[in-house]
Amino acid sequence: MTSLHRAILSSAAALVAAAVHAQAPVERHEPQTTIVVQSRLVPVAMNVVDANGSPVGGLAEDQFEVLEDGKPQKISVFEKESSTPLSIVISLDASESVFSNEKLEHDAAKKFVKSLLRPQDEVDLMDFADNVREIVPFTSDLNRFNAGLSQLQHGQATALYDAIYLGADRLKDTSAADNRRRVLVIISDGGDTTHHGGYDSSLEQAQRAGAMLFPLIIVPIWADAGRNEGGEHALIQMSMDTGGKYYYVYDKKDLAPAFQHLSDDLRTQYTVGYYAPQTGGDKNGFRRITLRLKDPELRAKYSLRYRTGYYGERPSR
Repeated sequence: MTSLHRAILSSAAALVAAAVHAQAPVERHEPQTTIVVQSRLVPVAMNVVDANGSPVGGLAEDQFEVLEDGKPQKISVFEKESSTPLSIVISLDASESVFSNEKLEHDAAKKFVKSLLRPQDEVDLMDFADNVREIVPFTSDLNRFNAGLSQLQHGQATALYDAIYLGADRLKDTSAADNRRRVLVIISDGGDTTHHGGYDSSLEQAQRAGAMLFPLIIVPIWADAGRNEGGEHALIQMSMDTGGKYYYVYDKKDLAPAFQHLSDDLRTQYTVGYYAPQTGGDKNGFRRITLRLKDPELRAKYSLRYRTGYYGERPSR
């Protein structure tokens, strides 16, 4: 049992004990005051990298500090090379402008899932073009995932922001009991041509789901005029805000190495958890997270990648 699971069970036991105490017989017929205590564990997946972007392991809990809205918080959970279960949505851009060599794409995705998926993990497969489709619901069965890759349907348009929104929504539906790491992998050139959804609503949905966005950005072979650099930058910013990472794919043969880098990133994550304060956040309930190394020398030497915040309850007016 991981420290994350122990923390969750400890919190649950405390709430049960409080409930039993509240239900004890009362001899006096006096008004009773019910105190509702809500305690939410906030798990944060974090990557630590050096100047070359290589993962840094071996750091200890007492070397980090966590703040919410600028206020220090006590670290209650700390895991190295996180064993926390993964829920992964892989969403493939099936527009004609992106997918031209399906065998390379299928083989890269198969190899990635095979190397990463453990019994406690699950993967969901979606594609998007004119619309977004869920091809394979969450499964730990590698054969089901592989079979789904042969069912992609091409289209002319690219519903990119719909894909991010719906992929995050699907991750939000996963069980919160074990505080899974939620990962959304988007393979696309960054262009959105349907205008059904937008950047802001997609980002908010990802943050509400606690989903880390990992875009694999396909760069067109043709001249720079064929690139959607605005769309690329939007994906990059979204990955940074959610604690994910982006990868450029200049040649379809680079898909497999990009997937391998993604796998390495997920395998070398730390998990830092703390209990959310009772109050805080902006007018929309968004609370900002800051993780940092205590030692100024290490802080200058290493970079930390993690989600910048989460949505709690909206403050009462």
